[in-house]
Amino acid sequence: MPRRKLETTFALLPEGEALKPLAERMRPRALDEIVGQTRLLGSGTALRRSIEAGHVHSMVLWGPPGCGKTTLALLLAKYAHAEFRAISAVLSGIAEVRAALAEAEVRFAQGQRSVLFVDEVHRFNKAQQDAFLPHIERGIILFVGATTENPSFELNSALLSRCRVHVMDTISVDAIVDALQRALQDSERGLGNIGLDVGDDALNLIAQAADGDVRRALTLLEIAADVAHGGVIDETTLSQVLADRTRRFDKGGEQFYDQISALHKSVRSSDPDAALYWCMRMLDGGVDPAYLARRLVRMAIEDIGLADPRALTLALEAWDTFDRLGSPEGELALAECAIFLAIAAKSNAAYAAFGEVKGLIAETGTLDVPMHLRNAPTKLMKGLGYGKGYQYDPDVEGGIAFDQQCLPDALVEREFYQPTDRGLEAKIAEKLKSMRSARAKARRKDGK
Repeated sequence: MPRRKLETTFALLPEGEALKPLAERMRPRALDEIVGQTRLLGSGTALRRSIEAGHVHSMVLWGPPGCGKTTLALLLAKYAHAEFRAISAVLSGIAEVRAALAEAEVRFAQGQRSVLFVDEVHRFNKAQQDAFLPHIERGIILFVGATTENPSFELNSALLSRCRVHVMDTISVDAIVDALQRALQDSERGLGNIGLDVGDDALNLIAQAADGDVRRALTLLEIAADVAHGGVIDETTLSQVLADRTRRFDKGGEQFYDQISALHKSVRSSDPDAALYWCMRMLDGGVDPAYLARRLVRMAIEDIGLADPRALTLALEAWDTFDRLGSPEGELALAECAIFLAIAAKSNAAYAAFGEVKGLIAETGTLDVPMHLRNAPTKLMKGLGYGKGYQYDPDVEGGIAFDQQCLPDALVEREFYQPTDRGLEAKIAEKLKSMRSARAKARRKDGK
């Protein structure tokens, strides 16, 4: 394994800096030091030009953890020559918001601009979000909100209308490696003064384990440096540091719904490899297996339906199997179910018919049941004609009374279920065509 020997002159960090984590010490001090955001902040981009000219606008930064949202907010204040104030929506309430806005008003009166950074802004309720609006409009604050959740769902429209939403990308492995190398070579803020022996493979393993989070990668590197024997970060060291690492999964936020959407659409597209991947990604991330089992059942009835009725049985059995075995053994049943659903014949004919009839009922209201289909348990009801003329199908030649009307009068001749030519539905379609033809012929014969 190729190694890079980094030996520099030992230099003590400034007082107080040594207590800060490596990720905080290595926070970029200029736009060029930000890694992995070339699309948004690369040379010549609109936002880059605006920031460098000091023309900073209120914005919402949307991106995964560790992609540089806080860092960009700090740099916005620096380039705009503004005072920086940060509050967290997790820890702060309306009182803290009002205090921060009051401070900004004082500075504004003195001719000083303020950047108010609100971390996890999606955790503020509507009233708390509305508190910023007049101060943004008057220019008292340059509002910068950071969120890992989709702003369309989590932020109110009034706030969004006053801010530009910038989407920040997940940091690639190569970009994270660049950040790690910078930390290893930096003698002022990083680890360049302790002579660490680090291989390229080790850096790649740390970058992959960070899962797109630069802050996490630098933390892992710092831990590895602390436990390394003789200043060497080798495979043994990394096996300890990177044990039990987890992938990003928020159990109810944007990534959660993105992944379940990907699973459902992979099944619908008959891609078993993708279906298995997304199923395991969710299990790996800590999804409630019961939720996943419910969604697999939903796929069986919505996307496969009567093209392969075995799908519903298999989905229910997979759910039951997991309940009996638990994790991790029962997860295999869910994985097998996802694979089967993906390769099964697909039909949404029953689902479409269900939706059509549901809408029709809302439109047509309470249509009367035909008299011959009504139950007649009393003499009065029989005298009123309930059940009169009903044909008991097993007694009819062929077992089906084709001339017997079963729909309300206003819906005669309506056909809702239109089976496909896939899987078992191909045979259902053939039989249904014959039955509908015979029923239409019987209606013509009766003059209906």
